[in-house]
Amino acid sequence: MAQPERRGPLVLNIGEVLAQLSDDFPNMSASKIRFLEEKGLINPKRTPAGYRQYSESDVERLRFVLALQRDQYLPLKVIKDYLDAIDRGERPDNLPPGVTVSPRIVSDELAAELQGRARALSEEQLRAESGASVPLLQSLLSFGLISHVGGQFDEHALQVARACVQLESHGLEPRHLRPFQAAAEREFGLVERAVAPLMSRKDAASQSRAAEAAREISDLCLSLHRALVQDRISRMESS
Repeated sequence: MAQPERRGPLVLNIGEVLAQLSDDFPNMSASKIRFLEEKGLINPKRTPAGYRQYSESDVERLRFVLALQRDQYLPLKVIKDYLDAIDRGERPDNLPPGVTVSPRIVSDELAAELQGRARALSEEQLRAESGASVPLLQSLLSFGLISHVGGQFDEHALQVARACVQLESHGLEPRHLRPFQAAAEREFGLVERAVAPLMSRKDAASQSRAAEAAREISDLCLSLHRALVQDRISRMESS
């Protein structure tokens, strides 16, 4: 009796990887995949002739990286730290609760949860999830701290609303927070200026590098801001 054919692990070329990712990440390109490899996020095997061979594990890692970039706005360095922990068999900090992550492969459950965060919220959903009152949301809109498209809000609006609910409990109203909007616009101007040389190149790899550089610069600006504010607070304690 003939023995059933034994199949090895699925091996994909870069075009097949793009086809698997295209529904969730339509702007994905071969150069972006190679950029992520350059940054150490994935490490596909190569044939003796130098052609890349991607496994299912590589595809799952790509989904994980792209979802965290898109939905959590994390720089690649932070994402790589997560992946390094996963590779060691550890559960990274700050991942969604109740999700099991196996070494080398990101679970379908985690990938689905991360992808589900890229969603549009109605005003009612925004109020329910942030705890914001109708007057507070109206004030946030009128002062330009949040915005919507066709009555739909994004995750940025939810984060802003949640923070403003907490700040309101300390007596800080949206009208007091307009300097944050102005500071954010100035910071973005600095970031935009820093990445302008990369943004002027229209190839996908340069665009990916520009976006990643922008995330890193923004993260550094936030760290600087936090340190400067904490310095002032420490002076209050010592005075």
